[in-house]
Amino acid sequence: MSLSWPWALAALLVLPLIFALQWWWRRRRRRAAVRVTSIALVRTALPGRTRWQRRIPAALLAAGLVALGVGAARPQATVPVPLTSATILLALDVSGSMCSTDVDPNRITAAREAAKEFIESQRGGPRIGLVTFAGTAGLLVPPTGDTDELLKALDGLVTYRGTAIGQAILASLDALAEVDPSIPPTGADPGETGQEGRASAAIVVLTDGRNTRGVDPMTAAEQAALRRVRVFTIGFGTTTPAPAVCDSSQIDGGFGGFGGRGGFDSGRGGGWRSRGVIDEAALKEVAATTGGTYSRAEDADQLHDVLADLPATFSVVHEQRDLSAWFAVLGGLLAGLATALSLWWNRARRT
Repeated sequence: MSLSWPWALAALLVLPLIFALQWWWRRRRRRAAVRVTSIALVRTALPGRTRWQRRIPAALLAAGLVALGVGAARPQATVPVPLTSATILLALDVSGSMCSTDVDPNRITAAREAAKEFIESQRGGPRIGLVTFAGTAGLLVPPTGDTDELLKALDGLVTYRGTAIGQAILASLDALAEVDPSIPPTGADPGETGQEGRASAAIVVLTDGRNTRGVDPMTAAEQAALRRVRVFTIGFGTTTPAPAVCDSSQIDGGFGGFGGRGGFDSGRGGGWRSRGVIDEAALKEVAATTGGTYSRAEDADQLHDVLADLPATFSVVHEQRDLSAWFAVLGGLLAGLATALSLWWNRARRT
């Protein structure tokens, strides 16, 4: 908890002054009291209050004044708040190595199913967009809340040659700029926004390899950082070579030459072995530059877990909430209770 006006705590200095005045008043009353021959007679006529009946109202009043004093200092607390207005760009690698069968049944199928589950879990929440990349990158689905459209698009994933991770980040930034005016497109000067903090948007890059085409990933990461957009990277797959097997619906008709490398199998077994190696150093650097995180998933279950944990990172923000009203209410209740108890016990004493 923090205080907007800490100097207002000086109001608490009134507490020792009140207690000093109370001590002085009691001492004065003792001096002016009428002396009687028998104190016992007075105690019999007026049943006095117990020690707790005298101290409880004073303690409640003191606590109420403390609460009012703290409230005057405008206390604020940082609380987690779900960000339903967030936008997520999911950039999926659809290079040829995603046909590797080291993940059952192959990487691209496992990634597609994990992405579907992730999108389903976000139904009614943040807008989600899809970008796919191989030798180049393209926007598959603009950010939308239409879960069914996103799921349908994932069913049509097709593999191509090359891996353009940097281009995927830039394409994702442009897609975010289309729906969020606070994020400049890649051709604009990001310094013109003049805003601080994090944008309510994030990019998730899932890849099983290293950048082989187009823009360097670090160049793209710097552009994302300037736009306050975090990039979360996921390295998918094992380091064990495995046959690359995709069915005909997952292979681009113009893949050209890929099938000639040792007989690429389209669902009949065999085929060339994937040589894709994840560039973890680059992915970690991209994430660190933008304020995101890097995760490794070697199988379908790990990928499901990584995607499930991500929303808590970028779809929950921490906001400052003013608590002064709560302290004012608490202080008023305590002071009122102290007054009520004091009057009640004084009345009971007189009757």
